[in-house]
Amino acid sequence: MADFPTTARVVIIGGGVIGTSTLFHLARAGWKDCVLLEKNELTAGSTWHAAGNCPNFAPNWAVMNMQRYGLELYRGLADDVDYPMNYHVTGSLRLAHSKERMQEFAKVSGQARYQGLEMDILTNAEIKERHPFLETHDLAGGMWDALDGDIDPAQLTQALAKGARAAGGHIERFCPVTGIGRDGDEWIVKTEKGDIRAEIVVNAAGYYAQRVGEMFKPFGGRTVPMVVMSHQYFLTEPIAELEAWTKEVGHKVPLVRDVDISYYLRQDKNGLNLGPYERNCKAHWVTPDDPMPDDFSFQLYPDDLDRLEFYIEDAMARLPLLGEAGIGRNINGPIPYAPDGLPMVGPMPGVKNAFEAHSFTFGIAQGGGAGKVMAEWIMHGETELDMWSVDPRRYTDYADHDYCLSKALETYGYEYGMHFPHHEWPAGRDKKHSTLQSRLQDAGAQFGAYNGWERANWFAKDGDDTTEDSTQTWDRDGPWETRIREEVEAVRDGCGMLPITGFSRIKIEGVGAKDFVDGLSASRLPAPGRVSLAYFPDSRGRILTETSIMVHSDTEVGLISAATAQWHDAEIFSRQAPDGITVTDHTKAAECLLVTGPKACDILGPLVGGHDLSRPWLSASFDGTVARQPCALIRVSFAGELGWEIHAAPDAMPAIWDALLDAGVAPFGMYALNSMRIEKGYRAWKGDLSTDYSLIEGGLDRFIKFDKPQDFPGKVALLAEKQQGRKKGFVTLVMDAGDTDAPYMAPIWHGDEIVGEVTSCAMGYRTNKCIALGMVRANLLAVGTELEVDVYGKRHKAIVQEDAPLWDPSNERIKA
Repeated sequence: MADFPTTARVVIIGGGVIGTSTLFHLARAGWKDCVLLEKNELTAGSTWHAAGNCPNFAPNWAVMNMQRYGLELYRGLADDVDYPMNYHVTGSLRLAHSKERMQEFAKVSGQARYQGLEMDILTNAEIKERHPFLETHDLAGGMWDALDGDIDPAQLTQALAKGARAAGGHIERFCPVTGIGRDGDEWIVKTEKGDIRAEIVVNAAGYYAQRVGEMFKPFGGRTVPMVVMSHQYFLTEPIAELEAWTKEVGHKVPLVRDVDISYYLRQDKNGLNLGPYERNCKAHWVTPDDPMPDDFSFQLYPDDLDRLEFYIEDAMARLPLLGEAGIGRNINGPIPYAPDGLPMVGPMPGVKNAFEAHSFTFGIAQGGGAGKVMAEWIMHGETELDMWSVDPRRYTDYADHDYCLSKALETYGYEYGMHFPHHEWPAGRDKKHSTLQSRLQDAGAQFGAYNGWERANWFAKDGDDTTEDSTQTWDRDGPWETRIREEVEAVRDGCGMLPITGFSRIKIEGVGAKDFVDGLSASRLPAPGRVSLAYFPDSRGRILTETSIMVHSDTEVGLISAATAQWHDAEIFSRQAPDGITVTDHTKAAECLLVTGPKACDILGPLVGGHDLSRPWLSASFDGTVARQPCALIRVSFAGELGWEIHAAPDAMPAIWDALLDAGVAPFGMYALNSMRIEKGYRAWKGDLSTDYSLIEGGLDRFIKFDKPQDFPGKVALLAEKQQGRKKGFVTLVMDAGDTDAPYMAPIWHGDEIVGEVTSCAMGYRTNKCIALGMVRANLLAVGTELEVDVYGKRHKAIVQEDAPLWDPSNERIKA
């Protein structure tokens, strides 16, 4: 008891691979006063029974980065900390049954190559060369990752723990956390061994993360959006033929994933390990009559092999050796699932000096990288690479229990599902509606979910195929394309309207509110009655967020930003707000209807009362009506045409919509808006605008006001970059169209070098050009430079354009 620490800089709750990796990275970085608390023995949660597969493959750019780093760490970890580990780098085969799956493989292969990894596309004959026991006659091909394999999860965790201890980290086993308290700016972490006073706390409690999260509710926390799923895999008895082959060639057969059927199959000693992700999956501890036990350490669920029957039969046909051995052991254990299947790594929403690192469905593969990312968040308040896709703040109030359960079941059952660009997953929908929902449905709207809000993506007409099957394609040409073109043409030639439901709305009030916001932005704030874009950098000058900003007075500033940025943006200000400044969320207080096109003024004119439509572009008017409904009018249009955003109370919007529809205004959707904004070169948050890029690299120089008296975050870094020159820069490319748009992070080539990446791409229906926005090396930004974009494995010619909109480059239509 005498050695029990009573103070710590950081307390990590949870002793699985994620917690130990976080401690390891903190200690190695010199943060020695850090303590890890584990209620039982290390690995007692999901870690001990994990299969231990270690892929680099990930369709998600940030997750692949995390896995790439971790697997590289693992390959040298045993020697680094002098702890032996069973780590078999066998390589892996992913099997494809369709052209669409081969396109996905090509997409990820290009992404991997950009990260320095080699993932090769294989023919059936090449698959057979690498794995002679596989049946390949019915396949479309496959993919090879030479660095894939499997590792012993317990040994990995103990190796990380040994390295952490050697660097000064402290681990307390058999020390459950019983509560969380607060004393001024410090946390009081309560345990059965005593209290620890700490600056920072990390919830790395694995499938217990939701229970630990409840302890933070009195301090601004929320119910952690996760569900515990049952994952089964089984190990066969030894197989003589496999044992003989392994002895002859000196290595194991590659790991196999039949992703279209949904299972992995790998050699384990001289037997096989089969792990399906079955459609008829099961969650645990989700109803009052099935409560989570206080301690489930080193326990498993009862066997439930009937759920796996289809997958076992398919796997035996694919690898007949599987049918030659009996089942040696079945593992049926709990694993946590976030609704989208990606972990939560980052700031704890609503709680200062608290972080989350949990809900890992592939915790072994991602643990090494997750520890690095978490250490960066804790030490620096920002990460080397943009990690929004795993940030806990991506979920807001819509992620209730029903949502989490339905999405977890869907995500688990389609663990290897392809994420097509026009496909909307059906589970967990209809969480938040506009008051226009029924009217949009009547108009044929096909919806997508944006931070839980249902928005119209496109409007179908009678006879259009609106089935989910129709969206199972990477191609641009679907039933939506003709309608998108028609919607764009309606805006171009007349007037269209788009409900942009769920804009994030933040109000900052109090003495000094304007100065407070001004001190965080690189941009100059607008005068009252005007609106402007403002950019907020991090300490490196990278793009943290973009907002539309309106200064009502020195004591009141309003911000509007992307729907998905709601909690992220609110916390940029709330975590830094001084005493006397309040930051409040008003997202549900108003809705927005964009009315845009060359006839917008003529149509709005008879419907407007109290607003002066002759006021210039980027003006804002707050006291007036449209269709006799009180509203604000902001003269902006993300579509790049003459237009206004109408902001009104939700119950006022139906009357406004009806009046505009009666006046002949055509509804259009988010897909059409995306096409038009790309023609204008307008950036989208967490695509073109992310912390992977500085404001200068992002081509946002005109928004940086170095002559501001405030030393805004990143000012020194941006000044240095301006003096030394940027290494890469934002670019607009016109591409040979092909059948598909370039996906996010598609590599851009110059000769035999990858020189950049695509951040957005769409067909522009006003310019009749396929347009990509992206980042390329600074020496290749000259107009007319010929590049190539890798689009699902095929290179398409792309020409660098002027740094100006391709549609209406002088903005005459907007300012008309």
